[in-house]
Amino acid sequence: MREESGRLDRGDGVELAWRRVAGRGPGVVFLGGFRSDMTGTKAEDLAAFCVETGRAFLRFDYSGHGASGGAFEAGSIGRWAADAETAISALTEGPQVLVGSSMGGWISLLLMRRRPEMMAGFVGIAAAPDFTLRIEAALAPAAREALEREGVWHRPSAYGDPYPITRELLEDGRRNLVLDGPVALAVPVRLLQGQQDPDVPWETALDIAEAVTGGDVQVVLVKDGDHRLSRPQDLQLLRQVVEALLFTSDPKRMPALLA
Repeated sequence: MREESGRLDRGDGVELAWRRVAGRGPGVVFLGGFRSDMTGTKAEDLAAFCVETGRAFLRFDYSGHGASGGAFEAGSIGRWAADAETAISALTEGPQVLVGSSMGGWISLLLMRRRPEMMAGFVGIAAAPDFTLRIEAALAPAAREALEREGVWHRPSAYGDPYPITRELLEDGRRNLVLDGPVALAVPVRLLQGQQDPDVPWETALDIAEAVTGGDVQVVLVKDGDHRLSRPQDLQLLRQVVEALLFTSDPKRMPALLA
């Protein structure tokens, strides 16, 4: 069983790059973070895991990310959530377990609110819902002036070149908040969070768990873990969590579990 790849027109001429593995369901969908792409360590390891276990798997790049078309500066949380919904609707069958890394966790929660019938579970990796509020709160006067004057500010990054923060990204973020009230999810939720994460406060995982209305929610804190959680031991933990969640979410297992 091998991955296939392709490009999907989202309807306006912008093409989304994707890779997928055919297999049994529930499938797994990986949603990457802000300025990341589908070739990162976690996505690659999950693809290998799904090949080994015969599970369906999908990964893709949001517009303006990786191999997809479109300009990054034209994107926003709502736009990228729409990209994700388009890709999942067109390229998967049946309910999916969403694995959302950083911003991908925010987008996963938005999708699960909009299309609950598509989802079998959620695994957050340093999930960062509503992170634009933290960016706004920390803006220096010069950054605020740049956003007001030019509509964009280039924020320094520990992971590479400075990246653009647009006024539209921040405004759209406020329109798509998920932790401003209860998060109505009935599916299993697993949240992996490093306590040495410099980008997402580890308490965010507890905030998500508290907001989720369903009862099957677990938080795993990795005391020495960073934001990426991409070390070998982190990848092994992710595999174990995803495998266990797939087991409990598999309809074929339900009769045995209820017996």
